[in-house]
Amino acid sequence: MTTPEILPQQERENPEPVEGANPTPWFIIVLVTALFIFGVVYILRTTLNTPSDWGDGRTAAELQGAPALAAGAAVDGAAVFASHCVACHQATGLGLPGVFPPLAGSDWVAGKEATLIAIVLHGINGPLTVEGKPYNGAMPTFQGQLQDAEVAAVLTHVRSQWGNTGAPITADAVAAVRKDTASRTEPFKGDAELGPLK
Repeated sequence: MTTPEILPQQERENPEPVEGANPTPWFIIVLVTALFIFGVVYILRTTLNTPSDWGDGRTAAELQGAPALAAGAAVDGAAVFASHCVACHQATGLGLPGVFPPLAGSDWVAGKEATLIAIVLHGINGPLTVEGKPYNGAMPTFQGQLQDAEVAAVLTHVRSQWGNTGAPITADAVAAVRKDTASRTEPFKGDAELGPLK
């Protein structure tokens, strides 16, 4: 047998590419196996007879919420605070430094009740100084969200918590401030507008 002659053109050609035999990294195999085992154990430990709408264990009555207040019924200021104010001012009344001012020991809370009511009704959008520290968060207006009795209840709650000792605020006082400031269409511009009212 003779060896076939290799032409110069054939010598400069590269060999045919071959797929590499790179194995799957061991940590990938371990990770996939662990996830698979976790999934199987999770599925086996899950209660299969529980309807999905009962997942959190609440009853239909609990899901409906509290009934609406009857006319003349007392409003719970703590409940109003929890649903409208606690996200910014916190349950401790200490607020968030630099953003939302504290209500605990605040001169604004202990000050003129008409100014405090106006702040809740119309909100604030601008820098405000509380206890000598600057805050630059925005407070929304609650004029269209809270009734007079609710504003009175939440402010009375705030003025009696966290060491505050302010007098209770009545729904009539809120109604009077709401009437006096009815022409206002935008939030107060922080210290610039509220300073003279303090």
